[in-house]
Amino acid sequence: MDSGVECILSKFANDTELYSVVDTLEGRDAIQKDLERLERWVHANLMKFNKVKCKVLHLGHGNYKHKYRMGGEWIERSPEEKDPRVLVDKKLNMSRQCVLAAQKANCILGCIKRSMASRSQVVILPLYFALMRPHLQYCIHLCGPQHERDMDLLE
Repeated sequence: MDSGVECILSKFANDTELYSVVDTLEGRDAIQKDLERLERWVHANLMKFNKVKCKVLHLGHGNYKHKYRMGGEWIERSPEEKDPRVLVDKKLNMSRQCVLAAQKANCILGCIKRSMASRSQVVILPLYFALMRPHLQYCIHLCGPQHERDMDLLE
């Protein structure tokens, strides 16, 4: 799958991301060629991309917001995407991810509170560390491209 790909290709479980700095027309063309290369690979291996889930996230100020095609169809733009399982927007803002994590942790805390008769530290702390804390610490993930002002991420 990676053979001949010029841009950065990231794979996680069943997610594939292609991204690159796009500050010239050559950068845009490199992404488009890699998309075509991936499309050929998929057909040769009797697989397919779920094109409904394929999105373009344009990052940075002054981004030209180029359009890309996959298999003859335009890929939809998105204001935010999960990278894998981390919600980021076009400004690399993760505040919505933090809000969702806090909400999930509060729900778990409520379940612990309703389920446990004892409020002792010996009972509550292990539950907190095992069930709630991972949601608050999950996916502290940053992407630092060379020129983040002009980067396109295709997921």
